[in-house]
Amino acid sequence: MDFGTDFTINVLWAALLGYAFGSIPFGLILAKLAGKGDIRQQGSGNIGATNVLRTGSKGLAAATLLLDLAKGLVPVLIAWNLFWQEVGWTALFAVIGHCFPVWLGFKGGKGVATNAGVAFGLAWPLGAVYAVVWLGMLAITRISSVAGMSAVVATALAAAYFQWWTMVKVLSLIAVLVIWLHRENIKRLAAGTEPKVGSKG
Repeated sequence: MDFGTDFTINVLWAALLGYAFGSIPFGLILAKLAGKGDIRQQGSGNIGATNVLRTGSKGLAAATLLLDLAKGLVPVLIAWNLFWQEVGWTALFAVIGHCFPVWLGFKGGKGVATNAGVAFGLAWPLGAVYAVVWLGMLAITRISSVAGMSAVVATALAAAYFQWWTMVKVLSLIAVLVIWLHRENIKRLAAGTEPKVGSKG
């Protein structure tokens, strides 16, 4: 991933590939197809799996989680084959697409599941770190935001440990974005009012 001054057409294609996949609002689509209404008008208003779970359907939430993960994984795998030098742009824009989908007025999710797919696509050890930290923190705290933020930071640190410096760049940018999108969650955590997984709030 080159953040320098050299801009090639491949960078544009790589970014568009990531954004096209990332911007598909699976949570919204699945909830509507299942007769759950507009997920944006329920719970936290988020289109991700955690809010879909608040509809009471664990299966629907699991499907949303897997599809949101896939829309980070698939474009990155495609990018490795088409323009591997620009794969970081695909990874970054897959998460940006999920968080800011043009189809929903640039109001999407918070990027946690999609970033999991991105991590697996970039390198399986990074995906493994992401999964272990995410699931571990979720089991310990039962707070989705804590698990997600912990996972994105841990994955960027893991890339640094392996000295995969180009991946450190993109994963650090994604971590900053994800944490910024969780700013209201951070306020609730500080106030002790952040809901736990399975709650209706």
